[in-house]
Amino acid sequence: MSTDPSAVFRRYLSAMVLNSLAASEAAGLNATDYYALNLLDLTGPLTSGELAAQIGLTTGATTRLIDRLERTGYVRRAPDPADRRKVMVETAAAPEELDKVLLGTRTRLAAVIQQYSEAEQATLWSYFEQAAAAYREATDELVKARNA
Repeated sequence: MSTDPSAVFRRYLSAMVLNSLAASEAAGLNATDYYALNLLDLTGPLTSGELAAQIGLTTGATTRLIDRLERTGYVRRAPDPADRRKVMVETAAAPEELDKVLLGTRTRLAAVIQQYSEAEQATLWSYFEQAAAAYREATDELVKARNA
């Protein structure tokens, strides 16, 4: 295997994406539904419009996504406390199946991270935070160009 930093990073990203796809399938979700559920878990409740904007789907496709996740018990619709005309989408109690599906990945990644000193772990967490922001900005740029 190549030790070229670019190839190493691309292998890492490919492994991460493939793991997410396999996890979503094992949980009985499609990749977009899995991503939406993760996003809601990270951000807290969102309106369907906010969710659509964050995912890059049309409002109609987002409504169907919410319907699917609601039927499986992953999310629920609730009135927006700030504006009763709006509906918020929030995570419901996550079914145990999802935790079971993710256990192997979480365990393996925790073992990898535990190999590093506290200072090295701090560097990793800093990288993850900054890289997530960079990916989000790049994604927003791509979505805006697509919708222009």
